Amino acid sequence: MKPYFEDRDTGITLYLGDMREVLPALDLQADLVLADPPYAETSLAWDQWPEGWPALAATVASSMWCFGSMRMFLQQRDEFADWKLSQDVVWEKRNGSGFAKDRFRRVHEVATHWYRGEWRDVHHDVPRTAYSGPDKSARGGSSRAAHTGRIGACTYVDDGTRLARSVIEAGTVRYQRRHPTEKPVELLTPLISYACPPGGLVVDPFAGSSSTLDAARQSGRRAIGIEADERYCEAAARRLSALVLDIA
Repeated sequence: MKPYFEDRDTGITLYLGDMREVLPALDLQADLVLADPPYAETSLAWDQWPEGWPALAATVASSMWCFGSMRMFLQQRDEFADWKLSQDVVWEKRNGSGFAKDRFRRVHEVATHWYRGEWRDVHHDVPRTAYSGPDKSARGGSSRAAHTGRIGACTYVDDGTRLARSVIEAGTVRYQRRHPTEKPVELLTPLISYACPPGGLVVDPFAGSSSTLDAARQSGRRAIGIEADERYCEAAARRLSALVLDIA
């Protein structure tokens, strides 16, 4: 298939078309699928669930992040039969969306991580964040978290970092927004770093404005995006072309 955009130096490629047709034609194996599918929660023409896409994603990777809402995941739970759920991460958006007056103001979305096969065979490297509190180094201590299983005595040296938290604060994209559901790069980067090794390949079957491709490039990964709407492919191509100029 002919790419809509391609930069071989950075390993970024974008295709125009329905992922259910494009992905099988590419005949590839990736380290990670990062998907932001339509949630099918509105009457908008584009907000239609693409039936069968999770099973198709399972043919190209054993690890997947998928954005959605609790309603979406419950309604589409049977679609994820080929996957095992490992965890969920909450995106705290600061400024929410929606106009319903009979519910709490929605200021978050959920990203769930799924895998296939044995967990030990799936790449997972939790990012660490800087910590400025008191030194927690300890010797000979043992775990007091009985509800998760006690850990024997050990030595812990505080290196000034902590595991990234499961709630990620990142504001919605407001300036130069290219897509109505565009995700910020600072949200996608830790998800990619966690589930895809450096130099690995990320596939985004609903690329939109190609934030995933941008985040993958910035974190040293290759990426393939698929987008069904040519308007967004065009906007993404301009964005990705500017990235190529930035690193030239």
